[in-house]
Amino acid sequence: MGVETKKMANTLAAAGDFGDRIKSWPERIKTFYNDVRTEMKKVTAPSFKEVQATTAVVIITVFLFAFYFWVVDNTVGRGVTSLIQYLTHR
Repeated sequence: MGVETKKMANTLAAAGDFGDRIKSWPERIKTFYNDVRTEMKKVTAPSFKEVQATTAVVIITVFLFAFYFWVVDNTVGRGVTSLIQYLTHR
Protein backbone atom coordinates (compact mmCIF):
# COMPACT_ATOMS: atom_id res chain seq x y z
CA MET A 1 0.00 0.00 0.00
CA GLY A 2 1.32 3.44 -0.88
CA VAL A 3 1.98 6.11 1.70
CA GLU A 4 -0.85 8.23 0.38
CA THR A 5 -3.26 5.31 0.54
CA LYS A 6 -2.24 4.64 4.14
CA LYS A 7 -2.79 8.30 4.99
CA MET A 8 -6.26 8.17 3.47
CA ALA A 9 -7.05 4.90 5.24
CA ASN A 10 -5.91 6.39 8.55
CA THR A 11 -7.98 9.50 7.88
CA LEU A 12 -11.06 7.36 7.23
CA ALA A 13 -10.39 5.20 10.29
CA ALA A 14 -9.96 8.25 12.47
CA ALA A 15 -13.16 9.77 11.09
CA GLY A 16 -15.48 7.35 12.83
CA ASP A 17 -18.84 8.99 12.51
CA PHE A 18 -20.51 10.82 9.66
CA GLY A 19 -19.77 14.33 10.96
CA ASP A 20 -16.04 13.63 11.19
CA ARG A 21 -16.06 12.14 7.71
CA ILE A 22 -17.68 15.27 6.32
CA LYS A 23 -15.11 17.45 8.10
CA SER A 24 -12.22 15.40 6.66
CA TRP A 25 -13.62 15.65 3.13
CA PRO A 26 -11.58 18.71 2.00
CA GLU A 27 -8.36 17.09 3.23
CA ARG A 28 -9.19 13.85 1.43
CA ILE A 29 -9.92 15.73 -1.79
CA LYS A 30 -6.64 17.63 -1.49
CA THR A 31 -4.76 14.36 -0.90
CA PHE A 32 -6.48 12.77 -3.88
CA TYR A 33 -5.54 15.61 -6.23
CA ASN A 34 -1.96 15.61 -4.97
CA ASP A 35 -1.80 11.86 -5.65
CA VAL A 36 -3.20 12.36 -9.14
CA ARG A 37 -0.70 15.11 -9.86
CA THR A 38 2.18 12.93 -8.63
CA GLU A 39 1.10 9.98 -10.78
CA MET A 40 0.53 12.14 -13.87
CA LYS A 41 4.14 13.35 -13.64
CA LYS A 42 5.20 9.73 -14.14
CA VAL A 43 3.17 9.33 -17.36
CA THR A 44 5.00 9.49 -20.67
CA ALA A 45 3.51 9.57 -24.15
CA PRO A 46 4.66 6.85 -26.55
CA SER A 47 6.87 7.78 -29.47
CA PHE A 48 5.58 7.66 -33.04
CA LYS A 49 7.56 4.44 -33.71
CA GLU A 50 6.01 2.77 -30.66
CA VAL A 51 2.52 3.76 -31.82
CA GLN A 52 3.22 2.38 -35.30
CA ALA A 53 4.58 -0.89 -33.91
CA THR A 54 1.69 -1.51 -31.53
CA THR A 55 -0.85 -0.56 -34.20
CA ALA A 56 0.72 -3.05 -36.60
CA VAL A 57 0.60 -5.77 -33.93
CA VAL A 58 -3.07 -5.05 -33.23
CA ILE A 59 -4.05 -5.11 -36.92
CA ILE A 60 -2.16 -8.36 -37.58
CA THR A 61 -3.67 -9.95 -34.46
CA VAL A 62 -7.20 -8.94 -35.50
CA PHE A 63 -6.75 -10.54 -38.92
CA LEU A 64 -5.27 -13.71 -37.42
CA PHE A 65 -8.17 -14.07 -34.99
CA ALA A 66 -10.67 -13.31 -37.76
CA PHE A 67 -9.15 -16.06 -39.91
CA TYR A 68 -9.09 -18.50 -37.01
CA PHE A 69 -12.73 -17.89 -36.12
CA TRP A 70 -13.73 -18.10 -39.81
CA VAL A 71 -12.07 -21.53 -40.04
CA VAL A 72 -13.67 -22.73 -36.80
CA ASP A 73 -17.09 -21.38 -37.82
CA ASN A 74 -16.97 -23.08 -41.22
CA THR A 75 -15.74 -26.35 -39.72
CA VAL A 76 -18.42 -26.44 -37.03
CA GLY A 77 -21.09 -25.29 -39.51
CA ARG A 78 -20.22 -28.00 -42.01
CA GLY A 79 -20.11 -30.59 -39.23
CA VAL A 80 -23.55 -29.60 -37.96
CA THR A 81 -24.94 -29.53 -41.51
CA SER A 82 -23.52 -33.00 -42.21
CA LEU A 83 -24.91 -34.31 -38.94
CA ILE A 84 -28.38 -32.93 -39.67
CA GLN A 85 -28.35 -34.39 -43.20
CA TYR A 86 -27.23 -37.75 -41.86
CA LEU A 87 -29.94 -37.80 -39.19
CA THR A 88 -32.75 -36.67 -41.52
CA HIS A 89 -32.08 -39.29 -44.23
CA ARG A 90 -32.92 -42.24 -42.02
